[in-house]
Amino acid sequence: MRIDIITALPKLLESPFGDSILKRAIQRGLVEVHVHDLKDYGLGKHRQIDDYQFGGGAGMVMMIEPIFNCIENLKKERDYDEIIYMTPDGKRFDQRIANHLSLKGNLMILCGHYKGIDQRIRDQIITMEISIGDYVLSGGELAAAVVSDSIIRLIPGVLNDESSALFDSFQDDLLAPPVYTRPAEFNGWKVPEILTTGNFPKIDDWRHDQAIKRTEERRPDLLED
Repeated sequence: MRIDIITALPKLLESPFGDSILKRAIQRGLVEVHVHDLKDYGLGKHRQIDDYQFGGGAGMVMMIEPIFNCIENLKKERDYDEIIYMTPDGKRFDQRIANHLSLKGNLMILCGHYKGIDQRIRDQIITMEISIGDYVLSGGELAAAVVSDSIIRLIPGVLNDESSALFDSFQDDLLAPPVYTRPAEFNGWKVPEILTTGNFPKIDDWRHDQAIKRTEERRPDLLED
């Protein structure tokens, strides 16, 4: 898989891809992540990428030309399965979307900034708009990192135990059950006895029951869906 991220602030994306699971996935050649500085396509000697909005109003708008030129330049090299725009009014990102995108070959993610991007880019070029929640960030960079992380960890070979992702919260519309590790008793607090029996069918049943219980308590809306 290859992910191309277009941003006005590329340094914001250095840390998320420079450590832990994502770093190892990149080093092992399981995914390519390329960050493109939109200012490289800016206009004039000041590399302008934003301007005042037509009709007046507070806030600057990312201009159509730099975005269009950057996207078209990338499309000369390869076809993209999705061109994604990170925006608060996009479709709410969830595990189903992550699973869907993890099967793609080439993804492009455009990070919004300022007041947003010229609507013509959204109308004519963007194929998917994604929100990570009902709140507003200063820009789409952190949201793009969140989406990328959730996708990349699903790629075969990224996690040491590939079955691990199958039991994450939301994979089956349930929250994950509680987990424990050694020691079996600490400060008088004991691990549930069933987990130490080695009876894996019963352990699976216990975990499923606990997942349902936790979901009922914390996210009953998932069971309704």
